[in-house]
Amino acid sequence: MILYGRNPVREALRGPRTVKRVWATGRALEAEDWLRGSDTRTVDGAEIERLCDSADHQGVCAEVSAYRYADPQALLVDEDALVVCLDEVQDPHNLGAVCRVAEGVGAAGLVIPERRSAEVTPAAAKASAGAVEHLRVARVGNLANWLAEAKRSGAWVYGAEAAAESAPYDTLDYSGRVVLVLGSEGRGLRPRVADSCDQLVALPQRGRLSSLNVSTAAAALLYGILHLRGRALDKAP
Repeated sequence: MILYGRNPVREALRGPRTVKRVWATGRALEAEDWLRGSDTRTVDGAEIERLCDSADHQGVCAEVSAYRYADPQALLVDEDALVVCLDEVQDPHNLGAVCRVAEGVGAAGLVIPERRSAEVTPAAAKASAGAVEHLRVARVGNLANWLAEAKRSGAWVYGAEAAAESAPYDTLDYSGRVVLVLGSEGRGLRPRVADSCDQLVALPQRGRLSSLNVSTAAAALLYGILHLRGRALDKAP
């Protein structure tokens, strides 16, 4: 696998993946101190674009080992684990953007289906700014079945859905194990996945549009949950 872009390559060097070789332009080597300590081959921009098949390389790319997906059961070990699930989100840029937010809020990990879902590709790694190197991403055969298992482990499952029966997200208790499920681009949560949730939640929509991009919704909800968890702690005796 060839990763490209400054942040993805830098985080790969810091993360658990094996980095086999790094290529960079002379300009990138001069600008990025972290490249100078690695065994980097100097090439021109055209060669880097050929290697990674993208013009969005920022002058650096690297050959790395395949992404190792996490054990989905391990994500709910902690009593206050916050796990994000994506229901058939197929755009790797959306997957990467949500991974960046999830890593930023300290989520225990992210779960995606094995079928009809974006995978952790170089494009997803680029969109995540390298967050996929530090966030545990797990794949499951059936998302609804995994949500049922999560509930049996004591987690409360919330599905993001702009529907009449959805509760305002900021009226609920997010203590303990929490799983937040977000739907695919266009159609949202599949019916069986929505039915697997304990509660559907919604963000306030005061404009003319009826929905948000999945990564934008993830950012608003996850940081809202983080804030609400902190506010509950502040009120504790």
